[in-house]
Amino acid sequence: MKKIEENKTCPNFSFISTDKEISQLKDFKNQIVVLYFYPRDNTPGCSCEAEDFKKSYKKFLSYNAQVIGVSRDGLSSHERFIEKFKLPFPLISDSNEEICHLFDVIKEKNMYGKKVMGIERSTFLIDASGKVRRIWRKVKVDGHVTEVLQAVKDLQQK
Repeated sequence: MKKIEENKTCPNFSFISTDKEISQLKDFKNQIVVLYFYPRDNTPGCSCEAEDFKKSYKKFLSYNAQVIGVSRDGLSSHERFIEKFKLPFPLISDSNEEICHLFDVIKEKNMYGKKVMGIERSTFLIDASGKVRRIWRKVKVDGHVTEVLQAVKDLQQK
């Protein structure tokens, strides 16, 4: 499996999202994609991160950038999460972890003293030509969306 790296072309992948259709990354050609991975719907950190992306969503769109969230939760969980927080962007269900493994975001975590495998909060900025321009791993929610938005702006100015 090819490792996702900055300034390398992102491999194409298929997915189903809350938009209800099977899509591929290449469907977003000529558009910037902010692909963010988060551990679980309706948890405090993930809810805050989703809210932050929602607050800045129109700004992302103004820079021709689409925000897409990814977790292992099913589509019905995603739909409830979207409805609860009025999220304007799609969420991908990756219950089989194929996309998570492609982006190498499944990591060993310590939950209440027990070792478990889970999603490491991460964001990937993919430019309109399909190249990965920035990677954020071990994301802390506070200030993250502002930093991603600035990177999108910087990308548009190049």
